[in-house]
Formats: sequence, C-alpha cells, structure tokens
Amino acid sequence: MPTPKKSFRVDDLQVQIYNSEAELVQYAAEIVKTYLQQTLQQKDSAAVLLATGNSQIKFLDVLIGLGGVDWSKITLFHLDEYLGIAADHAASFRRYLRERVEQRVCPREFHYIQGDTMQPLAECDRYTKLLQAQSIDLCCLGVGENGHLAFNDPGVADFNDSSVIKLVKLDQANRQQQVKQGHFANLESVPQYAFTLTIPVICSAKKIICLAPEKRKAKAIQKMLQDHLTTECPASVLRKQPQATLFLDVDSASLLSIHPV
Repeated sequence: MPTPKKSFRVDDLQVQIYNSEAELVQYAAEIVKTYLQQTLQQKDSAAVLLATGNSQIKFLDVLIGLGGVDWSKITLFHLDEYLGIAADHAASFRRYLRERVEQRVCPREFHYIQGDTMQPLAECDRYTKLLQAQSIDLCCLGVGENGHLAFNDPGVADFNDSSVIKLVKLDQANRQQQVKQGHFANLESVPQYAFTLTIPVICSAKKIICLAPEKRKAKAIQKMLQDHLTTECPASVLRKQPQATLFLDVDSASLLSIHPV
C-alpha cells in the first residue's frame, strides 16, 4: 500500500498528501474497504453516502476492484442531483452511480434522488425520511473548484442548516466547472437548480473520506486549509471533523504553505 508523502492535521482534520492521484486513490480505497469490513463485523448493515464527479471515478473503480466488501449489506445514498435531469441523461448522477456502482456491486438498496420529479419539495421530504431511518456510517466526497461540498456552494452553504436535503441555485463557478469537465456542452445547458444534502448531514457521518486531487483544486484547497472557517469556502467545515481525512496529491497541495513537523 502506498504511504503518504506528508501527513498532518489542520485543526481536527487529518490531511494526507500523495505523490500522485493513483497513489491517493489506492490508499483511500484500501482504507474504505477495511472500514466497511470492520463496520459489517460489528453490525449487520451499513449506510454510505457517495459522491460523483471526476475525482470519484478512479476511486470507485479501485474500491470495487479490491473486492472483500459484502455490498449486499450496504445501503447507498448519493449527495446531490440536478433538478430536471432524467435518470438516463448523460450528466445525471443517478446514471453515473447506477453504471459505476450499483450494477457492479448489487447493494442492499440504492436510494436515488429523483431529479426529474414533478414535486421537488415532496422529494425532499421523501429523501429526508430515508436518511433519517438510520445513521450514516461513511461519506465519500470531493471538493469543488469553488470549495463546495456536494452542491453546497458558497452562496447557499449553511454550517447549521436545519434541513437534511434542500433545493439550491447553483453559482456560475460551479456550473462552469461542469462544462470544463465535459458533463455539459455549454453553460446554458447546465441546470440552474439542484438537490443537495446539507452540510450537517455530511458531517454527521461516522467517517468521512474526502478526495481532492488535481491542480485545478489547488486554490480551493489553499483556501480550505489556510483561510478562516467560513461558508465562503464550504469545505473548510471539514477542519472541525475529527472523523474526516482529506486526500491530496502534490498538484492539489501545491499552493499550501503548511510545513508539518
């Protein structure tokens, strides 16, 4: 198993830096595999929140390829979905997770946010009840280029949110990121609204694995770890989560001035 180039804490958050994205992904997948095995030894089921995006693709592929996890005992949820996107749309997070995870591992259940619902507020209520039916054992997520977690953008993130899931308007930086990553042809085709699980729900997970490789994340990581804790960089809230680990590669960590002992 690869070892981190550097390992240190920023407030309560464990941070690990690897020489490459490949090393980062391998180590994170091994940790998640072991954690899920231990969780299922202690109880007969587990609940996991999964993210999408380019940072998760290799991680999910390696995790599934490792084997050794009894997915038939695991209930899966996802963090966010566009409003108005059909389940078979190329950019749908439901499609992403159905093809990359559900069809490969056959979990106990995969509860999807129905992005194309005709009653979005009722969908929020439905998903809230599903999430509240059990504790969350694990959350796997990434950090957006604007510092968002899920679709909690700087303009809508609330560290003390009373909701479990909510409808939000996406900021332009977030929408532009979706275009740059090839999920949509142009900015006009990116939905303006989306469902997102809130910051407190993400932070309620018993273990949090956050992957943020690549140079394009460097400014967000610098702000996340070296500026004040603020909703202007929603990911900074992870610095208050001792159960969280942030996985970086040398590119995403390139702007950090932290010199761990």
